[in-house]
Amino acid sequence: MFAAQSGRFGAPSQTSSLFLLFSCGGARYGLEAGEVAEVLALRRLQPIAQAPAWVAGIFSHRGSLVPVLDLGTLLAGQPAAQRTSTRIVLVHYRRGGAGPAQLLGLIVEQASETLRCAPSEFSDYGLDNQDAPYLGPVYQGPQGLVQWVRVQDLLPAEAQALLFPAVASAPGAPA
Repeated sequence: MFAAQSGRFGAPSQTSSLFLLFSCGGARYGLEAGEVAEVLALRRLQPIAQAPAWVAGIFSHRGSLVPVLDLGTLLAGQPAAQRTSTRIVLVHYRRGGAGPAQLLGLIVEQASETLRCAPSEFSDYGLDNQDAPYLGPVYQGPQGLVQWVRVQDLLPAEAQALLFPAVASAPGAPA
């Protein structure tokens, strides 16, 4: 795995973070490792009818159903290529940014490198992309640009309701 020290030598500083790097459509992206629960091999998914094209489906993981997004489709408009380095990254997702974390799967390509740097080393790139609020600032390093993907901003309200429906408040209560 590739680990960058962001131009610093010696031990990483207390403020550095680890990012899992991946590619989509020729661009490189990063997920903060603290949001990653597990990285799995690509597997067969059950499709979800009437879901957006970037919702790849669901699968059962340790007794729980996990919805999966195809970040290739979401970020680059093309499904992730089926390669040996294509993975399902399970992340901790909190509906509305609060409450208990639920697992959300992300299909990503070339998830085989990491980057260690301070979050402050990512810079805003000057665009306010309201249609893609999950695309965060950009890191400029010796291997090129890496854009931070913010897990908590991946799902619009409609997709949250589809993938993580609210639980009824009382047993037997009408839905």
